[in-house]
Amino acid sequence: MDMPSVVIVGRPNVGKSSLFNAIYGRRVAIVEPTPGVTRDRICQVVERDSGAFELVDTGGMGLHDSEELADDIEMQILIAIEHADLVLLVVDAREGCQPLDKDIARQLRDGGKKVLVVVNKCDRPRDDGAAADFYSLGLSELHTTSATHRRGIAELTEKVAAALPQTPGRRGGGAAEAEPMKIALVGRRNVGKSTLINYLAQEPRVLVSEIPGTTRDSVDVRFSVGDLEFIAIDTAGLRRRKQIKDSIDFYSMARSRTSIRRADVAVHMMEAPMEVGRLDKQLADYVTSLYKPCVLTVNKMDLAPGVSQEDFEPYIRDRLPGVAFAPLVCISALTGENVMQLLETALALHAQGAVRPTTSEVNRVLQEAVTRQSPPSTSSRPGRIYYATQVGIRPPTIALFMNEPDLITDSYKRYLANRFRKAFEYNAVPVKFLVRARKHAEGQQDGKT
Repeated sequence: MDMPSVVIVGRPNVGKSSLFNAIYGRRVAIVEPTPGVTRDRICQVVERDSGAFELVDTGGMGLHDSEELADDIEMQILIAIEHADLVLLVVDAREGCQPLDKDIARQLRDGGKKVLVVVNKCDRPRDDGAAADFYSLGLSELHTTSATHRRGIAELTEKVAAALPQTPGRRGGGAAEAEPMKIALVGRRNVGKSTLINYLAQEPRVLVSEIPGTTRDSVDVRFSVGDLEFIAIDTAGLRRRKQIKDSIDFYSMARSRTSIRRADVAVHMMEAPMEVGRLDKQLADYVTSLYKPCVLTVNKMDLAPGVSQEDFEPYIRDRLPGVAFAPLVCISALTGENVMQLLETALALHAQGAVRPTTSEVNRVLQEAVTRQSPPSTSSRPGRIYYATQVGIRPPTIALFMNEPDLITDSYKRYLANRFRKAFEYNAVPVKFLVRARKHAEGQQDGKT
């Protein structure tokens, strides 16, 4: 995306993620008092009347909670700074100017970057006097804020926008751009989600490590294939409830679920050498409960030589019967094998979700389904569906009008969904039903739709 980049840097625990959330206007980055929570680059587009810019949160510089990841985290920060049009150096007013603040400022000066020092945690006007201590950093531009209380955020955002090249934004009167398709990569820990993100982006965009739980935040990564633009969402690996040890783990899981909800298509990743277990079934059930199109993806095929997709198919279908309609693609994110096929499948599912048959076609299929298998009934209450109409897309949403809505069971809805999928061009996406009460019109024959 051709727009200015604003990168937030600083030592750990000075409030970088809080500032990121405050400027963006929504909680995106995980905020915790524990140093080192943010590891990857978190990016969001901030829209202003004067234009738009990409805001980037980074990990804390200089100190890391994991020595194994220290070099990778530093590399992510350096890449972000290299591409930055403006760097916000965040410091802590309460702790004063620290040696590590001076080291970071020296690096930024040597790199020739435009820098604005943000003196954070100035909760009250009387705290602003602490900012004077940071003139020793040798950077003349200072601004005081309290990210937690949103004090000084509006003024800071205006100052940032004024310091950047002007670009057309969606609020700025330019032509509205089509929103890129969002693909959420979900699955258990260490199945290769981050490796796939980096392959799609064609750069080391997120951290990749054999250490389980490396990814904590959900990370949006924009990438293009030909003329098509996508947003891939890297998420924290799903884990059992008993493995959630602290608030960081809790918020990571919550962000993963939020990512599925805002995605257009979910890519449910598993790995070839590992068994498909209860966590995978729970994840598949959750994706289906949100009516999200899903691509079942077996990664690390490079570790299963001589095994084909046809070999995996019966096993996956047997373990995940609730998403029997979802397509299966076997890939290697490391080598790129079948990754383009995965993207093409995701695009096809997104297109399927927009199919809207006519009401007469819907009722024809409904009549055939009801004739083949009658709706659930009781001895005193026969279930009758009078007619149906498709009222929405993405997901395809069908309203059923019947005499006794409470008689419709989940199993009968699944039966109807399978019939509609078989009849229409959305054979691989979930179908949603809205069941409404409607009295039988006088003069109609029972069971007619």
